[in-house]
Amino acid sequence: MQGFASEFSAAMSLILEGDSELWSIVLLSLKVSVFAVLISALIGMPVGAALAVARFPGRRVLIIVMNALMGFPPVVVGLLVYLMLSRSGPLGVLELLYTPTAMIIAQVVLVTPIVAALTRQVIEMLAEEYSEQLRSLGVSRLASVPVLLWDARLALITALLAGFGRAIAEVGAVIIVGGNINHVTRVMTTTIALETSKGNLALALALGAILIGIAVAVNAIVSTLSLRAEQEGLRHA
Repeated sequence: MQGFASEFSAAMSLILEGDSELWSIVLLSLKVSVFAVLISALIGMPVGAALAVARFPGRRVLIIVMNALMGFPPVVVGLLVYLMLSRSGPLGVLELLYTPTAMIIAQVVLVTPIVAALTRQVIEMLAEEYSEQLRSLGVSRLASVPVLLWDARLALITALLAGFGRAIAEVGAVIIVGGNINHVTRVMTTTIALETSKGNLALALALGAILIGIAVAVNAIVSTLSLRAEQEGLRHA
């Protein structure tokens, strides 16, 4: 018990004293995950919205596939991205393997289905609610996408935060494509795994505490935005 107390005290000291190694790892983690979520938003939101309003053969199959990809094993994603970026892969000439860019790509593959699926659900419900009004104005299904996306912005921010939570906590894919290289691709989750195996519990606990803090903050923001969206929905009703 005393050993745990001393390790925990050392972990808090690392955080409060602004340990440079600790905070460089945290900043790299945030940078990679934020960029991945922004790219996923640019891809996933239009795709999800288009699937919500469009009607075409095979649409249901695409929705099932997209929903299934939400649970795609991260280590498999890491392996596929690794094969694409390796020297013998189709994108090997770019030399992106074991770089933060490779980690961003892996996280984009993981997060985009989440953003797209949640966007589709939100926009589909909103499209049904506004269907008569949009038809009366002569707005086509695809033309209504920007309007619906804007009206659902609070719910869509919640979807992005859910994607961010998945990205920031990812370890399997990023360690495969990033290599966990010190001062280059070492992020919070991979460092926690490494330092725990080495017995350096102070750094692992410090990063774990920060990761938990980020998770709590994200969930608090999601809850606040969800409540605000419900209140706006009641006002519109």
